[in-house]
Amino acid sequence: MSNVTKSKLETLKKTIVQMDKALIAYSGGVDSTFLLKICLDSLGAENVFPVTVRSPFFPDREFEQARNVVNFLGAKHLIVEHNEFEIEDIVKNTPQRCYYCKKELFIKLLNLAKEFKLKYVLDGTTKDDERDFRPGMKAKRELGIISPLNEAGFTKEEIREISKSMNLPTYNKPSFACLATRFPYGYRITQEAIRIVNEAEEFLIGLGFKSLRVRHYGKLARIEIEKDDIPRFLDPDFRKILVNNFKKLGYVYVTLDLEGLRSGSMNEELHQRG
Repeated sequence: MSNVTKSKLETLKKTIVQMDKALIAYSGGVDSTFLLKICLDSLGAENVFPVTVRSPFFPDREFEQARNVVNFLGAKHLIVEHNEFEIEDIVKNTPQRCYYCKKELFIKLLNLAKEFKLKYVLDGTTKDDERDFRPGMKAKRELGIISPLNEAGFTKEEIREISKSMNLPTYNKPSFACLATRFPYGYRITQEAIRIVNEAEEFLIGLGFKSLRVRHYGKLARIEIEKDDIPRFLDPDFRKILVNNFKKLGYVYVTLDLEGLRSGSMNEELHQRG
């Protein structure tokens, strides 16, 4: 660990200790797990309240993994139900979708914090998250949600490095974004479309792919995977199995993105417009 990273870690710990108690928006990913671990070590399990959202936009797989990690760390796990399909500003899927979703979600967490008489609600935003178009960050600022990892200057690479040294099971977990990010802006998000995307991605995970996205354009699927995995698609038998499965889900056209997996690819059109 570099001296710069050590300095960031000390800054983070000092910030957390001063809070005394805190509620944490816990997704089960690399960043929020690292934040949860630091909070538990700094404040004690009785003063830390990790909260995971149960939502149709997040697969059951992700929820169960989050629950397992919280149990592993010895914390008390709180669950909040969040049904995005009840919010028109989310399902109509404008570029501001994430703003409305985060706002509704964090209002629920703030109300829960009041119930437990907690002053602070934290999330796992990092410096890397500032690089892309993320309107949800505006909602967090408006509501006073604290992002201590970002404030300390942590990057995801640094968090993975420290997480590995701390034996956290998430240190090498692939990044995950909610299933709403699989749809182009303006495409209305329906329960059926979410189901299809989820099943398509589960199928690819079952084939051994770890990092992937299935971008949904109605009858067309655009698959993003790590560049090192692209050669698997040269096998005609593999392609036949994959295409047949996707067509059973309702896709007519199945495509592979030759640029490979990249975060925020649905925002590329917005950048071109700008």
